[in-house]
Amino acid sequence: MNVKEYNTCVELYADSVYRFVLKNIKNSAMAQDIVQDSFEKLWIKVAQVDFTTVKSYLFSIAYHTMIDAIRKQPLNYDIHESESLHPKTSNNFSDVKQVLNKALDKLPEIQKVVITLRDYEGYSYDEISQITGLNESQVKVYIYRARVFLKNYLVQPENVI
Repeated sequence: MNVKEYNTCVELYADSVYRFVLKNIKNSAMAQDIVQDSFEKLWIKVAQVDFTTVKSYLFSIAYHTMIDAIRKQPLNYDIHESESLHPKTSNNFSDVKQVLNKALDKLPEIQKVVITLRDYEGYSYDEISQITGLNESQVKVYIYRARVFLKNYLVQPENVI
């Protein structure tokens, strides 16, 4: 890949990589840093990457950079503020997007990543397996489990009212 192709890659994929990362970590500044780090890592390997496969390579870099950033964050968890200790009876959501985002936040990280790549970004199972390092069967299982959870979560009236 040459410099012109790299610049084209930045123009084509920066927004979608940012949306993918932001959807998973919910922190705009951190998402921007991860996207920048991902493109920096791509630049380091620019001579070794083929332009035809750069999209999945870039999402793979972003995914792994995001996981590393999440692992480096200190765990800020206060047992006294846990939702399980203080259940809420009414959420008063006004739109479906908020309800769906709350449901997505309840998924395990890997399920959230694969469902985001599949249903929000439109990647194939094969592309998702390349990005995450999982095999295609595992990707399908995680997507199935995530969809079952989301379906069960969204049909409960107390979650959507």
